[in-house]
This record gives sequence, structure tokens and C-alpha cells, in this order.
Amino acid sequence: MCGIVGYVGLEDTVNFLVNALEKLEYRGYDSAGIAVCDDEEIYCLKKKGRINVLKDEIDFHKNFNGSAGIGHTRWATHGEPSDVNAHPHICGSGKIAIVHNGIIENYMSLKLDLKKNGYKFKSETDTEVAAALIDFVYEGNIFEAVKKTVKMLKGSFALGILCRDFPNQIIAVKKESPLVLGFGKNESYIASDISAFVDKTKDICRLNECEIAILKSNSVEYFDFEGHRIEKSVTTVDWSIGTNSKEGFEHYMIKEIMEQPKAFKSTMESRIKDNKIFFNELKDFDEDYIKKIDKIYMVACGSSYHVCVTAKYIFEKIAKVSVEVDLASEFRYRTPIIGKNTLVILVSQSGETADSLAALRESKRNGAKVLAIVNVVGSSIATEADFILYTWAGMEIAVATTKAYSAQLCCVYMLSLFFAKIKNLIEDDLYGNYITYLNRMPELISKVLDNKNEIFRISKKYYQYENVFFMGRGIDYAASMEGSLKFKEVSYVNCEAYAAGELKHGPISLIEDKTLIFVVAADQNLVRKTVSNIKEVKARGAICVIITTENSIIKTLNVADEIIYIPDAPNFMLPSLTVIPLQLISYYNALLRERDIDKPRNLAKSVTVE
Repeated sequence: MCGIVGYVGLEDTVNFLVNALEKLEYRGYDSAGIAVCDDEEIYCLKKKGRINVLKDEIDFHKNFNGSAGIGHTRWATHGEPSDVNAHPHICGSGKIAIVHNGIIENYMSLKLDLKKNGYKFKSETDTEVAAALIDFVYEGNIFEAVKKTVKMLKGSFALGILCRDFPNQIIAVKKESPLVLGFGKNESYIASDISAFVDKTKDICRLNECEIAILKSNSVEYFDFEGHRIEKSVTTVDWSIGTNSKEGFEHYMIKEIMEQPKAFKSTMESRIKDNKIFFNELKDFDEDYIKKIDKIYMVACGSSYHVCVTAKYIFEKIAKVSVEVDLASEFRYRTPIIGKNTLVILVSQSGETADSLAALRESKRNGAKVLAIVNVVGSSIATEADFILYTWAGMEIAVATTKAYSAQLCCVYMLSLFFAKIKNLIEDDLYGNYITYLNRMPELISKVLDNKNEIFRISKKYYQYENVFFMGRGIDYAASMEGSLKFKEVSYVNCEAYAAGELKHGPISLIEDKTLIFVVAADQNLVRKTVSNIKEVKARGAICVIITTENSIIKTLNVADEIIYIPDAPNFMLPSLTVIPLQLISYYNALLRERDIDKPRNLAKSVTVE
């Protein structure tokens, strides 16, 4: 969850490191630091707080520079946020500096052994132990010292390493945490995420599991953990730095909310031809295997998990296949019953989520085929899955996902129809009607976004309420779950989502006068049932803001304090429309509460540790 950057070359190292860290601040931001190496010394500055605090410290030390450097934004795991616990960490001799993303599980036993050998430690972190261990085994060859060290470390780690005796190089290490390399003219880069240096170069190479790279300004060498030289190729990505800009919006979150029509269209349009769905990525997906699939596990974390909950309703209705939905963090610790006709679908924005990666590996060990829905090209999940569907949402910066969620829903719609067509479960006319609505969906999403001023009015009216619930039935309940998560993520308000029919089984005891409830009631097959639940909470003094379709009967029943309308669409596609007001409500509530919207407290965009 931390962010790593590194640079070796002829340009201003400090300036690059600081700019790159600002682009990775979403990965962790309780502290930040940089270390640079010149021909004599490793200089290090690190501060608790945001990047601006570090920049002030750097401005004070104006002669702070070198030809190679590493930087870090931290999300605390070992030790509280502090100057001392911030990265980089330098060993006692001053020879080794290190930045680290991940968790070293055996650091305490290593630390005790090093203490017996006279080492003293300043911080509470596992990372300082790694720096000391490299120093302990170092005998003049830094590569050999790193190679020996990584064999002694247990856990997950991406490392960027400087050595005072080798001032013009960086050593990069990857094990179960993401690390990507970039190459320009007489300069090389490392980072947890390509966004750190995509404005400098689009020529990249991703390290695979248990690989080491030695980077100099004009060369790179690759090795495995045994020290065997390996060959890797450089690829070119087509991301534009323009996606890093807020483009006039106050926050990335609202910018990305407004980009959802484009994200949906980009994910969809290359896969619909002649009014049919085609997946070039799935050309090796045997149709006979699809027909034999008798169970699908949908596995994910956070918002992607809510996409999976939605997918269960859709796949079971459209593709007529049994679906189980699992949190990735739980899936890996139970014993899922996986047969030869079981498909595991993993959903992840970053493609680096640690729990989802573990679930993927567990699934493959049990013989399942794994299909991944991922936004980041070449990410770990994309690399290891049997089949991959990319969501073309573009770079997402705000910690609270919005447009990537919409793109994931798009993939679910298309995949369910793709399966249904292969299994001869859908008539041509109905299939064609659904394709028509898929093509219209960007326009319909835009129509909901056009109502943002009305949604702001409602948000302003109720933003000070502290007792908040979300509810719905069926596929609307899945949308309610996402609405509740967004609300608590960026507003810091304790709220919960409930299936409307479950209220009388306990939660209704929490409903009292002035309880604010956001009701998703878009599925017209269930709307009368939902209305009965609305009446139950209204009788106890609740205030109900209802999201429903333009032609819903709710407008005639006098049960709503406020109604937010969305366009009509096939029931299984409604989540793409109901989620927009929920996202806007969450954003405006956080805005009115003056929260740190793009970087909510205690959260990071990519959760790369367990």
C-alpha cells in the first residue's frame, strides 16, 4: 500500500522524486521521504505528513542532490506515523538505504539476531531490519548481499536499494508486491505504479515474482533470486499524462465520476461488432467449456466485491449458472469446492490486490480456470490469470473508485450475455435489445450526471445527519452496498446497507426520528415490496431519499421525502444508473463536511498487503 519511486540518471534527481511521489500519494501518505546518493554519501530526508511537509524540508536543504535516488510514501503497518518510522531507512553504517512496500513477516526474529551482532535500531519498522541485514552480509558486492538477504526474508516485499559504494545504480527487488521499471534516454526509473513516471517515458518492464534488477542510467540487468541472469523485454504503454490532471475539477473523485460515460463506452465499444459481443481476449475460451460451467466463484475486495454481488444476480438470471460471491480475504482461508467445471472470476481495479492475488493462486492450485477483470495492463493478476478482460477506464487517481466500478459493471453485462448466447439461452430479439441498451448506456449515464445540481441540493439539505442507512432489494441491494461504502469512505460517517426485507429482523430497532435512509428502488419487479419497507421506516420517523426510475409508481405513492430519478433500462443494467446518484451524494456530503476527498484517512488505492 506504500508507494516506491526511484531514479538514476543525469537530471535533477530530487525534483523527479518529489514529483513522482506526488503522483503516488494515493498509495500511502502518513509520511514521505527521499534518499539520494552522490560519490561520497547517502543523504536522506523524511517527514511525517503529506508531501508538502517533505517539500518544505527539501527547500531548506538546497544542496541536497545526487545521481541516484529513491523515494517513498508510507501507509503505516509497523510503527506509528513518525519521522523516524518514515522511509527510506538507512543502516547504521550509512552504506545502505532502502524503501519497501509489503510486509516482512519474520522481521522480529531477524531483528533479534542482528541485535546480538551489535546492530541498533531507531525505528519500529520491518524495513529497517532489511536494510541492516543487507549491511550485515555485505562484503563489497551489493548484488551478492541483496541476493543473500532476499532468501532470508519471508513475506511480501518490493524494494528499492541504494548503496554508497555504488552511487550510480539502484537495485530493485520484487516478491508479491508490484514494481515496474521505466527507461528513458540515459535514465532509468522504478515505481510501484507507472503513473509515477509515465510523463517521462512509456517504455516499461514489469518485474515478475522473485526477480532482481540492477538499474544504471543507460543499462539494466535482470536476475532471479538464485542469481541466474534472465532476459526480459521492454514494452510500450499508451497512457497519457493528461489523465493525471484534474482538468479544472476540484477533486479527482468528481472528475472520475464525470468520466463514467467515457469509461463505459471505452470498455464496451471495441467488443461490440455487428450488434454482437466479441471478446478477442477470450478467443481461447473453449465454447464447450463455457457450456459445461456449473459454478462460478466471484471473488474481489471493496467496491469490486459489490460488482461481484451485482454479478451474481445477473449471471444467474441471464446465463443460468450458479454463482457464489466471496471476499478475497475470506476465500483464501476456507476450502472452496472447486471442480473441473468451476470458473473463478476475479475483479480488481489495480490488479495488485494482495488478497485477490492469493485467491487467484489458491484457485489455480485447485485446478480452476481463472478469468480476471482488471483495469491495469500487465498487472500481477492480469499476468497470472488464465483469461483477462481489461476495463478501459483509464488511470484512476481518487482512492474511492468510481469510473473503474462502472467499467467493471460493463464487463459483467457483456460477459453474462456472451455466456448466454453461447449456451443458447437467449432469443435473438431480446439479445439485440440488450445490445441496443448497452450502446445507449453512456448516454443514459450522462443523463443522470446532468442532474448533479439537484443531487447537490438534496445533499446540502441532509449532509449534517449522522444516522444514515442505505437499503434496497435484489440488485438494488447490491447498489446500496456500494452507496454505503462510498459514503463512509469519503464522509467518515458510520452508515450501513441492508437488504430491505431484513429490516424487521433486527436493524429496524435502530430507526428513530430523523434517521436518514437512501433507498434504491429501481427494480420495478420489486418496487411494491420495497415501498412496504419504506412505509415501515417512515412510521418510525425516518427521512427517505429514494432513487428510482422515471416511470416508477413511487412518484404516485407519497412515501418519499425526496426522489432522484434515473432513466428506464433493463433491470440488470440499472446498477450503472443507480450508482451515479450514490457516488454524487457521497462526494457532495464529503465536500460539505470538508473531508480530504481524494485521499480519505487510513485508506490507500492499492491494497498490496494482507
